[in-house]
Amino acid sequence: MDLITLLPFIVIIGAMFLMTRSAKKKQAAAAQMRNDMQPGTGVRTIGGMYATVKEVHDDTVLLEVAPGVHAVYAKNSIGAVLDDAEYNRIVHGDDPELDADGTVVPDDASSLTGESDSAEVAKIDLAKDDAADDAEPEDAAVKDVKDAKDVKDARDESKTDGEADSK
Repeated sequence: MDLITLLPFIVIIGAMFLMTRSAKKKQAAAAQMRNDMQPGTGVRTIGGMYATVKEVHDDTVLLEVAPGVHAVYAKNSIGAVLDDAEYNRIVHGDDPELDADGTVVPDDASSLTGESDSAEVAKIDLAKDDAADDAEPEDAAVKDVKDAKDVKDARDESKTDGEADSK
């Protein structure tokens, strides 16, 4: 047989070997991480729950989910063992990198618009004007009555001599 005809098969077998080798390395690293767990460390389960390790057994781990709330999990359900700084940042919101003197982001967009003179900005008065509100409904009622009379007069004029009201 020719070497060129066997080349695709050799490449496929080599790729499969490399893929299984890297998968085995990942599995070994995950198993080592689970075996290195100590009581008091923070973990994230494969379901996304954050907890603190209380006890480590052969195949199980006792986790403290909340103060006074304990749950038993399989070791295989631990997705990551977190260092103390990352666990405190995620669970408690502690972030040592934030400075109290750092840049403060405002709650509104006033810093984006820049400084403007108060004389240039026209203020809108949103207060209710009682006199205008009282007069408006009366004018509207009078207008509606006049419109109704005009419609009735137009109907009466359109009648011929032979037609009578149905009332």
